[in-house]
Parts: sequence; C-alpha cells; structure tokens
Amino acid sequence: MDRIAARRRLGPPGFAQPWRRWAAGALVAVVLWVGVFGPLGQLGMATEIDYSRLSPAQLFLLHALFVLCLAGWYLLGFAGPAGPEARPALSWRAQLGLRSAAPGRELGLGLLAGLAAWALVIAALLALAGIVYAIGGEDALPKTPPAAIPWIAGLPAGLRVLLSLSAGVVEETFFRGFLQPRAGILLSTCFFALAHLSYEQPFMLFGVTLLSLLFALLVRWRQSILAAIAAHAAFDAVQLLIVVPWALKMLQGGAAESVL
Repeated sequence: MDRIAARRRLGPPGFAQPWRRWAAGALVAVVLWVGVFGPLGQLGMATEIDYSRLSPAQLFLLHALFVLCLAGWYLLGFAGPAGPEARPALSWRAQLGLRSAAPGRELGLGLLAGLAAWALVIAALLALAGIVYAIGGEDALPKTPPAAIPWIAGLPAGLRVLLSLSAGVVEETFFRGFLQPRAGILLSTCFFALAHLSYEQPFMLFGVTLLSLLFALLVRWRQSILAAIAAHAAFDAVQLLIVVPWALKMLQGGAAESVL
C-alpha cells in the first residue's frame, strides 16, 4: 500500500519524514487488525450475542474507529512541517475522493445507483438461492435472518436513518476513498466483506461482496466517492426502513420475531 501510494502521488507531504509514514502505516494496520481481520478469529465459534443488552451507540463503534484512523492519518500526513524533501501531493480531499466539480449531480446519481444496486443484489441472491435449491442444497439456504438484522430493524426510525448515513459516509470514505486507491478494488472489497462477517451467513456475505464491487466500480467510473456514499446510504435506508421491517412482519412466529 505504501509503494502504491507513492507511485500514484498519494503520499501526503508529511510522509517525507519516515517516522510519520511508519506511524500512519501502523495506525492503519491496527485498525485493519481490529475491525477487518478480527472477525475471522470468531469463525466456527459458538458465540451468541445478547442484543437486549447492547446499546444503540455500539452500532457506531466500528465507524468511530475508522474515523479516528483517518483523522490520525491526516494529522500525520498533512499537519505540521513537511520537511525539505517533501514533494507536492494531492490535497487530502482529493486523496479521499471527496473532490468533485458537481457534488449535487454526483449525489443524485448515487441515489439512483443505490436503488439499482438494491434491485441487482436482490435479484442475484434470488438467482443464487434458486440454483442452490435446484441442485438439492435446500438445507444450505438460510431459514431465518441473522439476529442482528431484526434487532436493528426494531430500533427507532431516526436511528436507522442515522446508521444508514453513517455507513454511507464512513465506510465509503474508508474502504473506497482511502483503501481502494492504495490497495486496489479486489483487496479493498475483501476487506469490506471481512468487516461484515458478523452477519454469519454466506448468502448475506455474497450480497455484501457484490454490493462492494458495485460501489467500487462506481467510484472508478466517477473518480469520486460522493456517488458511492449516496448509493450506500440509499441502499441501507431501503433495507432498514422498508424491506427488513416488511419481511419480518410477514414471518409468522419464529426466532426472528421473538428477537424483534
């Protein structure tokens, strides 16, 4: 990532001082270890979360970690004297993909892209489920949603809207604005999927990975993350405010309804 950043002029001027570059790299490594690779350590373990004891604020802990990482990286890369060997570099807005000549147009395009991505992902999941069913893998199909989904769907609407906006802004800035130019689409998509391992269902992870690829291609096309931010927030809002509550109401009894 450090070499790619230097080759693409994505090295902030402060990184001319080696200690600042290495400190920023260590900060990113720690955040990836905790927020992305950490869930791998729980695969196969029988862990049950008591959602009745969780506070809504805990939903934003991972987002807060990403924000602190980006803030630390910015301070190390742009704050204070850069040193005489520093080369001119892109501004921090350009480095994170937040610069655009027409922000309103990008956000509007992102809203349309978010709705299109929702339809595409749902269609892909239904097609995959049909294939699995046709080859006799009915037992592999999920019978109930992950426990986290109905718990989130039972939160106040305003909190779900805030969660959708936070996911759109923070996750896109970190994974698409920060990581994608430095690690590539494939690796940043893998990181995004690993960060969502808490869903604990292959079908959900397939949808998350497909969605990440769509957002990554949108960023590559628009050369800005603004459209992806709007698309991500729109996708999550449709899911949390419309689709999931409606689907849970259609369920008659079962674990999902009791959790809700």
